[in-house]
Amino acid sequence: MTAFNIVRFRVKPGRQEHFIEAHRKMRNPAMSGFRGGSLIRTGEQTFCIIGEWTNFKKLADARPKMISLLDTFREDLEDLGNGMGVTDPVSGDVVVKLRASQPARKKARGRKRKSAKRKKRR
Repeated sequence: MTAFNIVRFRVKPGRQEHFIEAHRKMRNPAMSGFRGGSLIRTGEQTFCIIGEWTNFKKLADARPKMISLLDTFREDLEDLGNGMGVTDPVSGDVVVKLRASQPARKKARGRKRKSAKRKKRR
């Protein structure tokens, strides 16, 4: 079953570009089961990363590798306070997959005429 991890960060002032660049360099991290992810800017100094995994076991097994990647930009991060440290991670299995809405189909030209011709024949 697909799993996701989401990690929230607050970056020190003036360190945003270094933080972003550290993630750009992670183009193809060697983590079994990692399907890809996105780094999202949620504010001037705040970001979230969302990772998709083939299953929760693969995600859990990759935690040491994720921590070693975090260590490459840890000094860019501010403590989030309340004893959280520099990250606010959550993860879990997908329980509902939401489908994107699909635009209404355009009627094909000539379809209307063909239907009208069929009706006339009957």
